[in-house]
Amino acid sequence: MVREVSGGVEIRVKVVPGASREGVAGVLGDRVKVRVSAPAEDGRANAAVCRVLAGALGVKGASVRIVSGHGSREKSVVVEGPSATAVRERLGLA
Repeated sequence: MVREVSGGVEIRVKVVPGASREGVAGVLGDRVKVRVSAPAEDGRANAAVCRVLAGALGVKGASVRIVSGHGSREKSVVVEGPSATAVRERLGLA
């Protein structure tokens, strides 16, 4: 679910769009569950996922990008900067 890749750390996420509260909500299967209030239309939920993860990890929004799953609730996100260990700790997965 969190691993080092070329260019950063990949996080496999399961997105819950339209949630009443935003944030990282633990683990769901082999993915990190991320709740966003934005609906899944016009890329708004994708932008919210990047914003929520950037806030949780303490990095700039530009350091977080979706690399696969743009039209799906299951996505792969790459974060530039912190190590995989730091990402796990900041997301409460360690």
